[in-house]
Amino acid sequence: MAVVKNIEKKIKINKVTSIGCLVLSVIIVIAGFIFSYKQIKDARKSIYILDNGVPVLVKQTDLLLNRPVEYKAQIDMFHALFFTLSADDDYIKSQTKKALYLIDDSGMKEYMNLKEKGFYNQIISSNSVMTIKADSIVLDEQNLKFTYYGKQTINRKTQLIVRKLITEGFLQDLPRSPNNPHGVLIEKWKTLDNSDISVKEKFR
Repeated sequence: MAVVKNIEKKIKINKVTSIGCLVLSVIIVIAGFIFSYKQIKDARKSIYILDNGVPVLVKQTDLLLNRPVEYKAQIDMFHALFFTLSADDDYIKSQTKKALYLIDDSGMKEYMNLKEKGFYNQIISSNSVMTIKADSIVLDEQNLKFTYYGKQTINRKTQLIVRKLITEGFLQDLPRSPNNPHGVLIEKWKTLDNSDISVKEKFR
């Protein structure tokens, strides 16, 4: 009987040892997969840039954290390009061309509307300089909708006009490109208010 009990005890010990080794092996394999996944994920965030021909390792920041900043930068850049004009037809065309890369057909419609009204011809004929400054940009991240608040200044030979500019639109993510470095397309853009704040006559 003692021999039988001893054999059974050894069998149980071997069984427990085998199960323990199996569980430990599974844990090691799972840990290895997790570690490998983390390494691959971190590697994808690493990029190399050339500094005088020498590759330097840098880390990409989390895109989701920077996206709202990029959205606002895109909105500001579009308005700056579209509304910063001078009495130079080539300059106006160049600015407009850059701006239209950042927006859907609603931008072209507004451009054609202003052109038909003689807006650009008036800037050239009156030798005006138009600039714009953003006051604030309100961004609804959930619906990717924005409202832009700014002031236009139109500097003519005889007048200095300051106008309120409030616009709104939506945003769509796109692949980045040289003409659209933030990878954002402005959609369904429209002007809500472009009324005069002040008109000052210049006396010479």
